Amino acid sequence: MRHRSAWTAAAVLAALLVVPAAPSHAAACGTGNAALNRPATASSTENAGTPASAAFDGDTGTRWSSAFSDPQWIQVDLGAAKPICKVVLTWEAAYGRSFQIQTSNDGSTWTPIYTTSTATGGTQSLDVTGTGRYVRMYGTARGTGYGYSLWEFAVHVESGDEPPPVGGGDLGPNVHVFDPSMPSSTIQSRLDQIFRQQESAQFGTGRHAVFFKPGTYSGLNAQLGFYTSVHGLGRNPDDVTINGDITVDAGWFNGNATQNFWRSAENLAVVPVNGTNRWAVSQAAPFRRMHVRGGLNLAPTGYGWASGGYIADSKIDGTVGPYSQQQWYTRDSSVGGWLNGVWNMVFSGVEGSPGNTFPDPPYTALNTTPISREKPYIYLEGGEYRVFLPAKRTNARGTSWANGPTPGTSLPLSRFYVAKPGDSAARINAALAQGLHLLLTPGIYRVDQPIAVNRPGTVVLGLGLATIIPDNGVTALKVADVDGVRLASFLVDAGPVNSPALVEIGPAGSAADHAADPTTVQDVFIRIGGAGPGKATTSMVVNSDDVIIDHTWIWRADHGEGVGWETNRADYGLVVNGDDVLATGLFVEHFNKYDVQWFGERGRTIFFQNEKAYDAPNQAAIQNGPIQGYAAYRVADSVNTHEGWGLGSYCYYNVDPTIRQHHGFQAPVKPGVRFHHLLVVSLGGHGQYNHVINDTGAPTSRTSTIPSVVVSYP
Repeated sequence: MRHRSAWTAAAVLAALLVVPAAPSHAAACGTGNAALNRPATASSTENAGTPASAAFDGDTGTRWSSAFSDPQWIQVDLGAAKPICKVVLTWEAAYGRSFQIQTSNDGSTWTPIYTTSTATGGTQSLDVTGTGRYVRMYGTARGTGYGYSLWEFAVHVESGDEPPPVGGGDLGPNVHVFDPSMPSSTIQSRLDQIFRQQESAQFGTGRHAVFFKPGTYSGLNAQLGFYTSVHGLGRNPDDVTINGDITVDAGWFNGNATQNFWRSAENLAVVPVNGTNRWAVSQAAPFRRMHVRGGLNLAPTGYGWASGGYIADSKIDGTVGPYSQQQWYTRDSSVGGWLNGVWNMVFSGVEGSPGNTFPDPPYTALNTTPISREKPYIYLEGGEYRVFLPAKRTNARGTSWANGPTPGTSLPLSRFYVAKPGDSAARINAALAQGLHLLLTPGIYRVDQPIAVNRPGTVVLGLGLATIIPDNGVTALKVADVDGVRLASFLVDAGPVNSPALVEIGPAGSAADHAADPTTVQDVFIRIGGAGPGKATTSMVVNSDDVIIDHTWIWRADHGEGVGWETNRADYGLVVNGDDVLATGLFVEHFNKYDVQWFGERGRTIFFQNEKAYDAPNQAAIQNGPIQGYAAYRVADSVNTHEGWGLGSYCYYNVDPTIRQHHGFQAPVKPGVRFHHLLVVSLGGHGQYNHVINDTGAPTSRTSTIPSVVVSYP
């Protein structure tokens, strides 16, 4: 037995010695869509406008839909048998409840690789294992009375060791580029098509960026719906002129513009048809680097409610008419006149601003903006796309392009990793680690690890409100404590598993001086709930010093899907730990506890808009120790120097209108802590404020929507 055991051990050792070495890297699931623009067929189509090919064209604005019966199928030919690792189905409202994902090598004999009878629609990312040339969705039970309808059907295959990311590339199917040589009717038709898809798609999945090459366009009305941005591709706004209108109105919501969110107009000139352009928006709808050769109307047709808004680096030759706008912030611009104000109109560095007369009229005006740096933007130089990086300005007044081209530097697109929906966080981080910047093309990006921005001067720029959703409770994006990072133009949507934070600027304990080259956070919007259940303890944490937060809307949803006091729980909106942080255009709303907490020294805020959480179930739910309610904006007791201008907080406790909020603002009483032009408002008498700041300021009216104000504090 001893001899046999020794022989067996030797044999085993010999066998081990001849086993081939394992590959250094396991096969990875590729980020590219192997089904993109491949031949497709279906069991039926609803009509000629919904062909099978529309589910494989990469355009989330086109779709396949079937006849209204079961069963139905749609399939794609990959061209050769491939190892399939993931299928992503983006359903329209008409979805499949029971279906299989099947593969075949001959298009005749099918093998199921995924089966469900409990699907609920939306976007389904399905990890699968199978091989086949053909892939199909075979539906046996519809989720609605309509047919099966897919915006997109993506197939991912194993790629082995993926090649390293490279810079440049096309901008994807949802970036629409127009040229002055194109017929106006062709451009208008496409603009209208996008608007029909996006007009009321408040929580939809479509994302679109519209670009106009330099030149003059006539006879256009670009109506902008949700998740749509329109840009000029010139170096300066007047390089692109539209004889027509760039319009936002509120017909989809019966003339109420308070939900006209998530859209933008940037870097072009407009000559309005009737002399006045209409831009009736609320939060998260920036108007940047625009030249309006006429007037600008900020109210919807019929002058219904509106709750905006933000203008920067723009010139309006005529008068700006806010009319029904409750509040507005305008920075580093020029206006021909300003008609009126409702509660809180704030200006910094604006030529032609109406003066500093708060509260009657309710104007707050700073002669200059202490520090500003305009947002990066794409432009054309010859036939090449480049990204321009405007220079920092101090004590700015008027537009950056008033006396010639905006100062700054530019980067070729080849220096950017041009990400597409479906790219993993690992691949994006590999690109960033290689020294590439990041351009997020329109779409939705799910990340299972934080996007890690570790290199000084990195640019992260989104197009068409590109949206990042963290999975499994991770932080969506983290920035190291480095100089000069620029984050711009994207939306972070909380996932259903609680994230401790969604965006983190600098790790805890950051202390480096970035005054010469600050990090900027511009048009970065955060949403918790609304598109579905989402949770985050804190939405944005700023640990680095000298950060400029230039226009953000951080929103715990008060309507949409996945909304409830605990369903989309989010205790804090913005937490600032860094010193010398400046916020210009700060919108933070509806958090379960403090909307803003400021712990850093020498912080400054120019314009703040807030609503307390509507859905607090009772007084006890918001009791803050001995204090009734959590302040909308709290400066920590340890802070010695802080200053704010033009800050407003509103309450609308519609679940329990008897709730009282002790104050909207809380701050230590110290000589270096100063506030100018504060207000609180009870909307329709639903809840009340006892004071404006600390124990100062009159209580709000029990019946009328009239602000209580404090002109200066202390």
